[in-house]
Amino acid sequence: MKRFPMTLQLACILFIVMVIPVSILTWYSSEQGLRNSEREIAESSLAELVASRRLNESALNSLSQDTVRLSATGTFDRIRPFPTYEALSADYGNISRAMAIMRELTNLNRRAEGVASSFFYLEDSDYVVSTDRSITTLSRYESMDWLEDALEEQRGIEGIWYPRKLESGVPVVSYVLPLSRLSTTTRGTIVVNLRESQLEDYLSSSNEASTDYALIDSKNTVISHADKSLLLQNADVLPFFNQLKQKVSVDGYSFGETGGDRVLYAWTHSEPFGWTHLSTYSVQELLTRTHTQQRGIIVLTVIVIFIGTFATLLLAAWFSKPARELVRTLTLRGYLGVPGQNEFAFLETAFRRMQGEETKLHELLRERERDARSLTVQRLLRGEVDEAASYVFPYTYLLVAAISIDGYRGYSSKHNSETRSYHRHLLNMYCDSLFEDGLIGQFLYRGEGYFTLVLNDSHEESDQRNKEIHAYIERIREKATELLEHTVTIGVSQRAKRTTSIPDLAAEALEAVKKRMIAGSGGIHYYRAEENREMKYLYPDCSERRILNFLDAGDLDKMDAELERIAEEIRSADYISHDNILFIYNQLVGVTIKHLQETDSRAARTVAGKGSVYSTIASLDTLNDLQTYIHDFYAGIVGAMKPANEESQSHADRIMNYLREHYCEDVVFEDMAKEIGISYSYMRKIVYEMNGSSLIDSLNKLRIEKAKQLLLENERTITEIAAAVGYENARSFNRFFHKYEGMAPSVYKAQYRTS
Repeated sequence: MKRFPMTLQLACILFIVMVIPVSILTWYSSEQGLRNSEREIAESSLAELVASRRLNESALNSLSQDTVRLSATGTFDRIRPFPTYEALSADYGNISRAMAIMRELTNLNRRAEGVASSFFYLEDSDYVVSTDRSITTLSRYESMDWLEDALEEQRGIEGIWYPRKLESGVPVVSYVLPLSRLSTTTRGTIVVNLRESQLEDYLSSSNEASTDYALIDSKNTVISHADKSLLLQNADVLPFFNQLKQKVSVDGYSFGETGGDRVLYAWTHSEPFGWTHLSTYSVQELLTRTHTQQRGIIVLTVIVIFIGTFATLLLAAWFSKPARELVRTLTLRGYLGVPGQNEFAFLETAFRRMQGEETKLHELLRERERDARSLTVQRLLRGEVDEAASYVFPYTYLLVAAISIDGYRGYSSKHNSETRSYHRHLLNMYCDSLFEDGLIGQFLYRGEGYFTLVLNDSHEESDQRNKEIHAYIERIREKATELLEHTVTIGVSQRAKRTTSIPDLAAEALEAVKKRMIAGSGGIHYYRAEENREMKYLYPDCSERRILNFLDAGDLDKMDAELERIAEEIRSADYISHDNILFIYNQLVGVTIKHLQETDSRAARTVAGKGSVYSTIASLDTLNDLQTYIHDFYAGIVGAMKPANEESQSHADRIMNYLREHYCEDVVFEDMAKEIGISYSYMRKIVYEMNGSSLIDSLNKLRIEKAKQLLLENERTITEIAAAVGYENARSFNRFFHKYEGMAPSVYKAQYRTS
């Protein structure tokens, strides 16, 4: 744009001012019309889907009510005395009773359209009465394995609808109704199989724009669909279904994209059945007339824009004539060495060039001043005289604060060198802008996690001034903790008046930092001259001897108690230096290593593999850190001295004993691990290595073995035995018994008691 003539620029501006509002207005009106049309059509499609859903509910409710009425007539009481096919077929009268039931089932089928078949199964019998195969044994009829899964979903005395396929391959939705004890003493189940094609007739839309439909139950199983290969599959394979599960409304619609085409999804939820009805419509087919109107509006808009373009060019040429004359004059003179640009470009280029040069100059001056101050502070800390000291520190009083990162090894392992450098820069910038008039602070990084802050104060020492400086140091500590994501300890020196005292003040500040060995990390400590006394603490020889005796016995608890006693004596000492504390623990470690080399070569090799113990001790900041490290040091030695499989074998015995004692209870494995004294994951590992199976399998196998004994020993019922071995109900017991034994409990009992 900088090289385009001003006339063209003005023409573009006027053109944009005209075109953009017109285009936006056209687009907005078209889109609003399109969206309104989509909304109206979507609501109409949803209303059609709701009507289809109600028709489907009405038909299914009618069929279920007819089935319930039939169950209450006492018809099925006729065959209650005949639990076997042999007993039923022994007499013609018995067969007649069964045929009467079959005729009632046939009449039930005729009352509703689309019923494939129906049958009645007397509980614990070996035959069924059906409309498709008359009276036949279970072995000649289709499998009843699905019936137990279907009845698990039953709530109350009402029947349930269960989608499945017949052995013939015909997809059906079966209405399963167990006979209610309120109306009859006969125990059995009525099953009515409604063809899936009948549901398709209810759900298929007469709308030409309808492209697909689906009926999905509460378990996300496809009950009915135009694509029969999707029947009884998980509905997640359907487009949009994953988004539909996130919708909170019972009925609704949404727009989406499928194969590059915009489609409308409408859904409605059936409360009595827990089913979801989903229909898909092509938006292109629904909005054919609306799209035609939209194209007409776009053509009219293009014509208006085309006419307005010529008027824009004339206005731009008239408005830009004076400016073009000025641009021509500036171009001929070659101002700023940027020929070929218009007036606005010249002014913009000149302003940016001056602004950039001024910014660079200020940055350069600030960097030079900061470097000069840092160099002066470094020389003063080394004890060198610097002529610029009076300029850097113009006030009378000086004091030094040493800032040390607690646990520097952990901090440096957590952050790389670039991140650490960035943290130092941020902390430096914060300290530069922190102090008010009358107090100057010069911040410097000394390496290995140490910073030095030299403060130059214009006020004499007083309680009020000391509180103010302490507040500044607290703010630095909090900011450093935030920036470094790590705690820091700060040591503060005494005051002095001469810059030549700065090295001594820095040494005092470092000495004050060492107080964290007793006080702990994250504090602020002040140097006191009277504390610098040559006093040493040595732990008693008997402590050393006791620790070695406890080590030989493998008694880690008593070693911890002795170490804690030493630590308490250190804390209670009037004064003890940092170096004295390190000497104590170094001596204790050295004696231990020597003892191991003389008595236990395997444990000595374990200690040798830990690296330099002494350098690790020297890097620790607090007495608590030392205690933790020494505890881990001795724990590793005790572990090396103990046989490898002794502990796990002991735990394995305790685990199996616990399962044998509590197999009939509701075992919570996490609580079991806590009671044994190990972690849950370690307990799982021990059981798998011992049995080759999981915890739950081991528990269930133990329960089944106990159940097998009970089945053969007494006359308890299956329900009583299930409760006795820890199962909530007989259904779960039957499932696990069949899993591990390959047969039902009743079959096992009959087979083995007979033999």
